[in-house]
Amino acid sequence: MQPLWVPTEQDVTEAALTDFARFVAERTGVNTADYHALWRWSVEDLEGFWHALWDYFALGDIAGEVLADARMPGARWFPGTRLNYVDQVIRRARADRPAIRAVGEDAPVRDISWAELLDHTAAFARTLRTLGVRAGDRVAGYLPNIPETIVAFLATASIGAVWSACGQDYSPKAAVDRLGQLEPTVLVTADGYRFGGRAHDKRADIAALRAGLDSVRGTVVIGRLGLTVPDAISWDDAIGGAGTPPRELATEPVDFDHPLWIVFSSGTTGPPKGIVHGHGGVVLEHLKAVALQSDIGPADTFFWYTSPSWMMWNFQVAGLLTGATIVTYEGSPTAPAPDALWRIAADVGATVLGISPGYALACIKAGSVPRADHDLSALRTVGVTGSALPASSARWLSEHAGDHVRVSSISGGTDVVSAFLGGARTVPVWPGELSAPFLGVALDAYDPAGQPVRGEVGELVITAPMPSMPVRFWRDDDGRRYRDAYFDTFPGVWRHGDWITVTERHSVIVHGRSDSTLNRHGIRMGSADIYQAVERLPDIAEALVIGVEQPDGGYWMPLFVVPAPGAEVTEELEALIATTIRTEVSPRHVPDEIIPAPGIPHTRTGKKLEVPIKKLFQGAAPDRVVDRSAVDRPELLDWYRTIRPGGGRDPR
Repeated sequence: MQPLWVPTEQDVTEAALTDFARFVAERTGVNTADYHALWRWSVEDLEGFWHALWDYFALGDIAGEVLADARMPGARWFPGTRLNYVDQVIRRARADRPAIRAVGEDAPVRDISWAELLDHTAAFARTLRTLGVRAGDRVAGYLPNIPETIVAFLATASIGAVWSACGQDYSPKAAVDRLGQLEPTVLVTADGYRFGGRAHDKRADIAALRAGLDSVRGTVVIGRLGLTVPDAISWDDAIGGAGTPPRELATEPVDFDHPLWIVFSSGTTGPPKGIVHGHGGVVLEHLKAVALQSDIGPADTFFWYTSPSWMMWNFQVAGLLTGATIVTYEGSPTAPAPDALWRIAADVGATVLGISPGYALACIKAGSVPRADHDLSALRTVGVTGSALPASSARWLSEHAGDHVRVSSISGGTDVVSAFLGGARTVPVWPGELSAPFLGVALDAYDPAGQPVRGEVGELVITAPMPSMPVRFWRDDDGRRYRDAYFDTFPGVWRHGDWITVTERHSVIVHGRSDSTLNRHGIRMGSADIYQAVERLPDIAEALVIGVEQPDGGYWMPLFVVPAPGAEVTEELEALIATTIRTEVSPRHVPDEIIPAPGIPHTRTGKKLEVPIKKLFQGAAPDRVVDRSAVDRPELLDWYRTIRPGGGRDPR
């Protein structure tokens, strides 16, 4: 197999990773010229690596030890060292480029300077203090992806308060299920947002949300649609309005593990878990992942299509830690046309664009040719995450985005608000594979006995701590939920819940979630392999495969398919699906039945509900397997509940 992309000598010379490797070699004498040698050192000498990273980015004095306790869970990083996330943003302020480029579906690009960003942050921090917010208090956001959301987060963090947010596509109940756990002091929201060519009035939802958050002392409303929300502070008043003299942004130093934000799990297997991350762990991890692994620096414009509900919003904001310009987009990725994100990338001069595999597939099916239709001369990296990127989609991106563009698929999670593995500017890109584990990530693949495996499918595990692993779960005082989530299978080792194969090239293939593993005749298989084959077919919009253990000891593996607009699931199409799976994946992957479906339910961040649907088929009640408010189309759960073995044609 030929690589999609191979670093040039210029890539290697200019890469931030190369400069960091030189820095490490000079201080340790370790030969780290090769990426994999650098990675091995980074996981074998954890203290040396994270100390070097701290010093490389000149983060200040360290009070004592780097890693006082390396046990998992419970690792103790940089005890006694104090800092504030926002200090690193202030350090990067500059006058020659904007901090944020804001884009909307029907609005011109709006640039926010670094001076304006910091001034508004200082003003809003003052408002939060006036409302009684102190260090450790929670500030909740119910907001679209706009610059004001970033200002509200930075202001919250600057005073040592704790930020948490979800997008306005969440229902009031879904928002309360998350934010209500935190007993927030202040709610920051918007009167509405624009998506898909429509204005969405959120006043009724805001009223319902406020009714469910009885701890809130004040509500601040950003006017997006020009609507009036009673008994609320306007954003303009909260930041002082136009013509106000610039304000100095002062920050509150906090402990390394002091809570920065709380992000939430999807809520598909129980109540959403509030995952707490600390200031120091996030600063270190994001500088590593954004500046070194993603090679994003002061000359870059960083645009990832995301929402405040998803950890990629937090990841994109980290571009500010490196001095990059970041892009916020309020709108649909396919409005007014399927190639909307490519158009925006061209308009803002994005050097790094982040999309999902689903969006890439939609562009393929729409016949988009981004390199021909848009000026992507500034673009040098397309990042992809959310699910496994098929080799065919990786090839399409490489061919249609431009020969100069590196495709960088990454995989990680909300749990560490970063990636475990992905690309690097000094490492080749192979179709269908993630180039390498990230530095400082002691990644391995384990068999069921807890032994490392190579060249075959195993559980993704992390065998040594990372600073951005959760400080704790919210309302988990004894740590039981945290331990059960990651450490119940292999004591002292983080089990993430993904199936992976580590190749002889040190690259990694992601096969999908291990907790929804297909296990036919004792052979474990990943659902992603089937999706990659089936969803490329023009007549298929989306697919869902489930493996269900039967009470009689049998095993039922149906494939649900949603036909593309104008298409119909005929016997001929079923035969084509079966043949495609048999030839492109394996005969073992051919499903027992192919069943036309009205849709595939997802989490609000776009993940297919494989585990909850499996539990439905095993007899569980819909309200016990998933919080309906966490599902994009909850009515589909009722349809899936009616399906029984034999409900579709046998493709064999």
